[in-house]
Amino acid sequence: QEADILALGVPGLGFRTERKRFYPGGSMAAHILGLVNIDNKGLAGMEKYIDEQGLSILQATGLATQQDLKPVRLSIDARVQHVLHDELTQSMEKYRAIAAGGVVLNAKTGEILGMVSLPDYDPNNPYNALEKDRFNRMTNGVFEMGSTFKTFTTAMALDSGKVHLSDKFDTTHPLHYGRYTIHDYEPKHRWLTVPEIFKYSSNIGTALEAEKVSIEHNKEFLTNLGLLTRVPIELPEVATPEQPKVWKPINQITIAFGHGVATTPLQTAVAGMAVLDGGLLIEPTLLPRTQAQADEHTKRVIKASTSQDMKYLFRLNAEQGSGRQARVPGYFVGGKTGTAEKVVNGKYSHNKNFDAFLAGFPINDPQYVTLVILDEPKPYGGWPATAGANCAPTTANIIRRIAPLLGVEPEFGHQLQSLLVSYN
Repeated sequence: QEADILALGVPGLGFRTERKRFYPGGSMAAHILGLVNIDNKGLAGMEKYIDEQGLSILQATGLATQQDLKPVRLSIDARVQHVLHDELTQSMEKYRAIAAGGVVLNAKTGEILGMVSLPDYDPNNPYNALEKDRFNRMTNGVFEMGSTFKTFTTAMALDSGKVHLSDKFDTTHPLHYGRYTIHDYEPKHRWLTVPEIFKYSSNIGTALEAEKVSIEHNKEFLTNLGLLTRVPIELPEVATPEQPKVWKPINQITIAFGHGVATTPLQTAVAGMAVLDGGLLIEPTLLPRTQAQADEHTKRVIKASTSQDMKYLFRLNAEQGSGRQARVPGYFVGGKTGTAEKVVNGKYSHNKNFDAFLAGFPINDPQYVTLVILDEPKPYGGWPATAGANCAPTTANIIRRIAPLLGVEPEFGHQLQSLLVSYN
């Protein structure tokens, strides 16, 4: 067609070559890469972040040309990203969820190796990118994370020195706070030790642990973990966590087991990474980072001994508690489930859940931390729509595939006793 038009010989009629962004991976990393407009200006994701660093201004003024620019390298591992996208797509269909998401973090550097939010879009043809359900849930959505938050309550109680693994709490009866009653999903009707509270995911026991510290200390602890402020990440699409304007005693109790504070899944994973990796909080990044660079973005938030206790509890939960379906032979997975009832028309719904599973592997010295979420999954195969029945096996499938790719060699000598902190 071009040749035919040129053959007409019309003066002043010609063709101009234009550049257009092409994404060979399609939707695989849509929420990370973002997209551009017709003038190749970034509208979202890393495309917008890079332009906002001054690149678009330099190009507009002629101070930067295509020949001057080097490719921008991200921390994303395409292999991990593919596995994450594939497994989440399968789980979203299998459990008939309205949405799914996940992230894989390098626990030593804070680098994001993979992050997916579904449903997504194809940046090559983003006709549906602005549909309300296609936003990046991992960074731009806030959710009550349910029992995954017990990770932070337990760590806080242990770190305060006012609670020890050997302590016991009375979960014989529900707790009553004014017109509110705190129940356990599967009540044991007896005194439970701290490890039992964790592996049975006792709301009552966790609430009693939280009461051991002041409301001010509780709020300060969660703030130090980065759970009450916007997560520092390159993406422009980042939501601010939601918390009560005034923390009352009932707020402290419900927040203890993941209701009353809404956070982004990414910052939940980052806080979990701090709890599991020696108590050091590392800012996450989508750009490559050396260990020395990571050390510059690191601060201690809990004691190393507390982190050791939490690793034991995570492994205990994977072996004996709600995380049993996350086990992957040889890779020593530890994790914590979270099944939160969603708020519908101002009330908690008993048939609409937001499920999550926070995990680290190998848990004796976590190299990687993962978080998987499923929004409104349905019961499957006789199992209830709880995180232990959907997010945990999804996590196992992900770890089973990515661990060999990441060079994690399987070991079969680890036992729970190697992490055991003695308690009587």
